Order: sequence, then structure tokens, then C-alpha cells
Amino acid sequence: MDFEPTEEQKAAVKMAHDFALNEMRPIALECDKEGKIPDELIKKAAAAGLTAMAIPEEYGGGGLDQVTAAMVSEELFWGCAGIATTLGANSLATTPMVIAANEEQKRKYFPRLTDPENPKFAAFCLTEPGAGSDAASISTTIREEGDYYVVNGQKCFITNGGIADFYSVFCTFDKEKKYGGIAAIIVEREYEGVSIGKKEDKMGIRASNTTEVIFDNVRVPKENLFVPMGQGFYNVMITLDMTRASVASGAVGIARAAFEEALKYAKERVQFGRPIIAQQAISFMLADMAMQIEAGRRLYLLAAWKASKGLPCSLESSYAKAFCGDMAMRVTTDAVQIHGGYGYMKEYLVEKLMRDAKIMQIYEGTNQIQRVVIGANLMGITDAYPWG
Repeated sequence: MDFEPTEEQKAAVKMAHDFALNEMRPIALECDKEGKIPDELIKKAAAAGLTAMAIPEEYGGGGLDQVTAAMVSEELFWGCAGIATTLGANSLATTPMVIAANEEQKRKYFPRLTDPENPKFAAFCLTEPGAGSDAASISTTIREEGDYYVVNGQKCFITNGGIADFYSVFCTFDKEKKYGGIAAIIVEREYEGVSIGKKEDKMGIRASNTTEVIFDNVRVPKENLFVPMGQGFYNVMITLDMTRASVASGAVGIARAAFEEALKYAKERVQFGRPIIAQQAISFMLADMAMQIEAGRRLYLLAAWKASKGLPCSLESSYAKAFCGDMAMRVTTDAVQIHGGYGYMKEYLVEKLMRDAKIMQIYEGTNQIQRVVIGANLMGITDAYPWG
């Protein structure tokens, strides 16, 4: 692969960085404190194409390939991980539809997310109180009833759950079939029986909306089924393989922001008569941070490149997601340490960055699950869930 970005990629990255610098950074701490994002910023993001990056151009989206999307994600997470998570959740919700939805479904739902005057959100509904890493154990049910399907169940930790216009809901026709019973259907927020449960009070990415979503005998038109029974689990695995590079790149963005703050502080902070960067203990910490960030970037680019070429990338996606998530936690922790007592205070950006970094080890597959996938590949087992 060629690591040199194309002119189009350079332009996309510059646009994303400028947006992060001028629109996200100035309000990042306030959004973190308030737990919400101003509507005006969402409109600006939509106008810049940042709410519909995964949607093909023919439906009004950005149509970004995985490499470009990952590079853009790094810049947005550099700006504010909570805002970036909100914007990126549309890609997670629509990627299963890009893969499997029919033309009528795409033309009905995708334009809702691409209107800069009235931008809407979608949400990916997979995780449940009893089914996190073990996605095949979901208990949200779907059954046929005349011209409708009826959906019952509860989803949790859903990004954009409380603000979404529609949901990509993974559910099961037959819980006994585990993987073989899973399907996916589009459920609109306005359908009777859809309600929003608890809004989560999170450690980090606090600007993003994270809620429970409850489905109580929700009647959904049959034409909204976009992944038939037996193919839902496969759709989830392909979706996560395609999107994990952008999660990894987001971790790189958080780490890069922390490194830049730590480097600046180390050059300015004087102790014992000289800047603390002159102390080998500090300069070595910064050197390790720089190395880890660059290594993480190469890993996410490899995973994204393979995904963009349609090549198997489950292993590389797990490499990137696990390494970059862990790396972001280490780098942000060291950034706080370099700041000393100041780094522990909320008015310093590194405090927020350390809290934000933790989620990168958890969502879209915990880093322990990534190691299970990597370990299985080392044993020659290539099934997505070799233990189940």
C-alpha cells in the first residue's frame, strides 16, 4: 500500500482539521460539561458533509472510502471525542444498510441524514443489558404479524439513541438459533411503542447522547427488513470490520491531542531552572508517546486500506482497534502526568482527553475481544466468534 495520501484525501483531512480546530475545540470543554452539542454546530457539520460520511454520493452522502473516513475521524476526535462520536454514529448505523439495504430503503432513509438545513441522526442498535460482547445472545425479538413485523426488546448504551430519527435494529426471530436467528430492521423513532429509557451519565465522550432504547410491541412495515434471518450476525461482523479502523483512528486523534498538549506544556513549564522537557524522564515519556501514536496510525491505515479494497480485514481491524485504544489510554495518562497537579484539573484539556480515551478500549468490541479474535487467528481459526 501507498501511505502517501491523495490530493482528495489531503483536502478532506484539511477540511476536517479546520472544522475540528475552529468549530469543535473552542466548545469542547463546555460540551463535555453540559453533556450536549449545540444545534448550530450539528448544522455546520452537516453542511460540511460530516454527518453522512459513509453514505454513497448518489444519496447525498460523502461516499468516503475507509481510508479517507479513518483519516477524517482522526481529525474529528482530535477536536472533541464526544462530538466526533455523535457524528460518527451515523456511519455506524448506516454501514449495515450500505451493505444490505435495497434501493428503495436507501432512497427513503439516507437523504434524511444528508440535509444540511434539517440534519437528522440514526443509531445502531445491537448492545443489550444481557448481550454486549456476546452479540449472538441478543434477546430483542422480531415476529411476523400480517403485513408487519413486531419488535420487542431493550437496547442499551446506544449512541444517538435519544436523538435518532431511525434505528438499525438487530433482533432475533429465534433465540435458540443464536447466530442463525438474527436479522436487522429499520425502526423509526415515531413508531408507536418506541421509547427512550435512561440517558447515561458517562465518564467520557460526555457531549454524545447515549441512552436505552425500548421497543414495546412495535409494529414495523415488512418492507423495513433489510437483513433477513440468518444473515444479521454476518452483517454485524462485516460492519464492525469496516468501521473499526475509524475507531482506531479516533483513538490516535485523542492521543495526538494529548501529546501536543503535553509537549507544549513541557516546553513552557520551568522547574529547577529549565523547561521540564530538558529532563530525560520527561523527554523519554514524550518520545514514547510520539512512537506509539505513529505506530497506531500505520496500523489503522493498514486496516482501512484492506477494508477499502474489499479484502479480509478482521485481523488487521482487531490489531488496530486494540493497539490504538490501549495506546490512547497510555498516552493520555502520561500527558496528565507530565502536567502534574494541573493535569488533574478540569480546566486543562488533558483531563478530558484521559476520560475520553477510556471508551476507545470498550466500544465497538472491547480490546479483550479483539485479542480473542487475534488469538484465534494465530491458532488458525478464522470464525468471527471461535469460542461460541
